[in-house]
Amino acid sequence: MARKISPLKDFLHKESSSGALLVLAAVLGLIIANSPISDRYFDFLALGFTLDSGLLYLKLTVLKIINYGLMTIFFFVVGLEIKRELVSGHLSSVKKAAMPFIAAIGGMALPAGIYLAIAGDVAPEGWAVPVATDIALAVGLLAMMGPVVTFSLRSFLLALAVIDDIGAILIIALVYSSGIAFSWVLASCGSVLLILALKKMNVTSIFTYILCGLLLWYGLYRTGVHPTLAGVILGLLTPSIVKEDSDLEDTDDGSISYIEYLQIKLHPYSSLIIVPIFAMANTGVVITEDSLRAATSSVIAWGIFLGLVIGKPLGVLALALAASKARIADLPKDANIGKLVATGSAAGIGFTVALFIADLAFENQELQNIAVVAVIAASIVSAVLSTLIFKAYRSNPKQS
Repeated sequence: MARKISPLKDFLHKESSSGALLVLAAVLGLIIANSPISDRYFDFLALGFTLDSGLLYLKLTVLKIINYGLMTIFFFVVGLEIKRELVSGHLSSVKKAAMPFIAAIGGMALPAGIYLAIAGDVAPEGWAVPVATDIALAVGLLAMMGPVVTFSLRSFLLALAVIDDIGAILIIALVYSSGIAFSWVLASCGSVLLILALKKMNVTSIFTYILCGLLLWYGLYRTGVHPTLAGVILGLLTPSIVKEDSDLEDTDDGSISYIEYLQIKLHPYSSLIIVPIFAMANTGVVITEDSLRAATSSVIAWGIFLGLVIGKPLGVLALALAASKARIADLPKDANIGKLVATGSAAGIGFTVALFIADLAFENQELQNIAVVAVIAASIVSAVLSTLIFKAYRSNPKQS
């Protein structure tokens, strides 16, 4: 008998569940990095190997295996969710996508502008760090708030976060790729064309596409473009046709597409295993009096912090209200200024993708550590502000 699922509700539930685990993993990373076994922790992440046999060349460390390899699966699930939203979700029509798209633009542009205004003269390369939203933590926070957060607000935040992810992915591809080898660009394009040809021939073997995905990953790795983009590309190329032999049944429309099937199968591994591993490996910052002083006195840290804590909610609010006033798009049901600010503050929880971009933006380890501290601090403050505002509405329903 087929297991009944609801793709959107299941996605939101798993993201909510993974939020607590992600926080625990991040805290564990910080604890280990500041414990007597910190040297072993850093030495383990720095363990590496080089494979050089002519055409095949790989030079990876444990940290890069996590950030390049495991995170490709994370971005594949993100790509699947983007494709599902474009095909049948909140981004499937101009009317549905208009408000979260416009709000997301504000929520990306203002944080970047605040960062550049504060730290642009010192380290302009970090402008994209406060742009991203962590879907798991943001959606998880809103789920904890109960009925005061309507389903329309949760859906609005999910769509906004997905658009944020699209923006972050484009930034990674266009800004943080270096030393591009154009011969391997052609090889990567060839992998994409092969996938499109297989789709045209109605090939449905998942194993075949895995092999093509590995070729695309390796091509991007050799190109100089971040190889995790292979996951996004594969997610977007996944066909939305019905999977006939599925053991699942969609309670919304009665059928399961390949997008929904792969998302349901892989999402638990992505949100409950891969993202926590990434968090534990990338939040390992040695906290000392000197490092805290360096962070609190750094314009880079303040640019990231204020970009996420102030820029996100104000950017979301300003453009959402402007779009509503101009009658370009409709606000979420039962939304008001306070709830939009609270939702925007939840979007200020940058964490996973913000840490990912920080690792790409700053080559200097000290600057990376400052960025990590700023992202963690900003995410905590954003979460607290969002919680306090929503709790004010919950304790005084008349405000709604």
